[in-house]
Amino acid sequence: MSRATTMTVRVSGALSEFVATNVGEDGAYENVSEYIRDLIRRDKERVEREAFDRLKAELNRAFAAPEESYKPLTAAEVIARNRT
Repeated sequence: MSRATTMTVRVSGALSEFVATNVGEDGAYENVSEYIRDLIRRDKERVEREAFDRLKAELNRAFAAPEESYKPLTAAEVIARNRT
């Protein structure tokens, strides 16, 4: 089970005004906390999607390589190579 963490964030000027337009009666969110949680979720999804896209690109390059370029590796060699 995860625990809740309380954080304090200060925004001013244009950022504060932008938040205000997205929260409340005319905004998409009922309160600032809801808005911030949604921003964090979206950013987390973006980071995960970018990591997946990098992995997919690497796999595509590997599958496109000529078969004679493949080299057998032991599990220890793979682990050692990925530590750097």
